[in-house]
Amino acid sequence: MPRLRDAALARGSVEQGARPGDATARPSISVVVPTFGRPQELRGCLEALAALDYPRERYEVVVVDDGSDPPMGPWAGATDAGLRIRWLRQANAGPAAARNAGARAATAEILAFTDDDCRPASDWLSAIAAALARDPGALCGGTTTNALEHSACSVASHAIVDVAIEHLHARGDDLRFFPSNNLALRAAGFASIGGFDEVFRTAEDRDLCDRWLRAGRPLVRAPLAKVAHRHVLSPAGFWRQHFGYGRGARRLHRERFRRGAPKFVPDLGYYAKVFRRPVATGRPGVAVGSLALLCVWQLANVAGFLWEGVLGDRRRKSPRA
Repeated sequence: MPRLRDAALARGSVEQGARPGDATARPSISVVVPTFGRPQELRGCLEALAALDYPRERYEVVVVDDGSDPPMGPWAGATDAGLRIRWLRQANAGPAAARNAGARAATAEILAFTDDDCRPASDWLSAIAAALARDPGALCGGTTTNALEHSACSVASHAIVDVAIEHLHARGDDLRFFPSNNLALRAAGFASIGGFDEVFRTAEDRDLCDRWLRAGRPLVRAPLAKVAHRHVLSPAGFWRQHFGYGRGARRLHRERFRRGAPKFVPDLGYYAKVFRRPVATGRPGVAVGSLALLCVWQLANVAGFLWEGVLGDRRRKSPRA
């Protein structure tokens, strides 16, 4: 990712000389929001970011339109809300490339990432700043909750990610990660490992965290940094999502193996926990639908995993590879 390292390191620390208690004592933060074809969701995200309790002069928002058709226009309410927003547009290249573009344009000491269908809590950036003050060299991840609790697709999708985070972090597994809709780190650290790998269309957050851990750097949970996720999914959208996740997982494990990790072995304990999670919702109808969707998840994930394996073999055999 050209120029990212130099741009971030040139920012340095902007907090020197700040007096405790001043607004300027709070670290500057750039919030990067990639978006693609969801204007209403993006508006809700920006309204939540405008309502943050963080000093307004200490944070900015960088929105990256990843090739929406029609293009996403600037939010008309930004001026009234007093929100500092920078709008970027690029040809569609995927969320990893969009986040990298936002990071290159960012001016702050800390990068915080969220998605256009997320609603950060009012104290989100305050919690992130506190976590990184305690662990300056960490990549921290907050708590992402499902805002669509009556949707079986959303319940199932969140169960898959939530249980993975809890399970892997409890074990101290080197596969642990934070989703890219609620993670933050210092810009210099992000630049030093090259940002997100733009080859990934999914699992780019897992790859980023894997490279971060392999560089000897910590992943730290910031449970008070809360984001509500409003990902509307149909059954067909659920299939596409997890087929894509399966492809990303295959690419991730291939890259990890190249970095010296052992071959991937499925963790049956994790899958058992995922299938138990929807039952805890207390909503029988949602639970039954979610359990059925978790079966679909496994089929879609395996199909994507195998398909990416076929494509990988073709790429390796190609004369251009």
